[in-house]
Amino acid sequence: MRFDYYQPKDLQDTVSFLSKEGSSAQVLAGGTDLIPRIKDRLTSPKYVVNIKGLPELQGMGKEREGFRIGALTTIRTLETSPVIRRQFPLLAQAAAALGSVQVRNIATVGGNLCHAVPSADTAPPLLSLNARATLIGPKGKRNLPLEDFFQGPRRTALQPGELLSELLLPPLPERWGGVYIKLGHRMAMDLAIVGVSALVVLDSAGRFQDCRIGLGAVAPTPVRAKQAEEILRGEKFTEAALEKASEIGMGECQPIDDIRASRSYRCEMVKVLIHRAISQALAIAQKSKGN
Repeated sequence: MRFDYYQPKDLQDTVSFLSKEGSSAQVLAGGTDLIPRIKDRLTSPKYVVNIKGLPELQGMGKEREGFRIGALTTIRTLETSPVIRRQFPLLAQAAAALGSVQVRNIATVGGNLCHAVPSADTAPPLLSLNARATLIGPKGKRNLPLEDFFQGPRRTALQPGELLSELLLPPLPERWGGVYIKLGHRMAMDLAIVGVSALVVLDSAGRFQDCRIGLGAVAPTPVRAKQAEEILRGEKFTEAALEKASEIGMGECQPIDDIRASRSYRCEMVKVLIHRAISQALAIAQKSKGN
């Protein structure tokens, strides 16, 4: 397989080149997905555009609107960063569950999202965190909720010439807790059979002020289980309410049968893992005094 390699000098050059070449040019961030796909002849780009050196897509930190994560932030950074582990532990948990250490040292959060595989580990927790994606292209900058970024298996809202530049996580209230649970055949280096994240916010009376459930590997895209969330909002915790929410969440997924698991097994595991994730997130929120 032959292709031309292009190293843009800056972000504007990148956008111009991608706009000109269209679908014949593919972006290289970490390369942990793109390079194997090229080797396996699953994709045949005319140009590979290396964006690793673009400073505008790097770094992370607190800003006025929330917490910014540059698209070139490595998965290993999300896993090990003291700030991420303290403020967004469910995202650190998801990062630790992705591939091997070698992969995590190279793979980027932007690449994990832009390849738009339903099993992307970082997607469910970012959905639960109400992340917003910033896209930069020939028409300038635009923002959209991450849940609107995913359009289908390996399809995103990116238009010709656009790049995912960063993610913005809005501020969280004081009493909250969140977890990510991944079900796979092995403890490491395995794609998720089911991935579930849960984030709960408690009010002063201990009721569910908010509940956000992200699901991976059980629909054409990573999704929020919004009907299940609504069951719990405004309610005091009861086992019956949690069972009902888990049952409804199971009905919101649209898994497939494949070599890794059957549709029925995935559905049942969604129910089990929603129950488990909310229970764990609730226990964390009850002990939380804010971040």
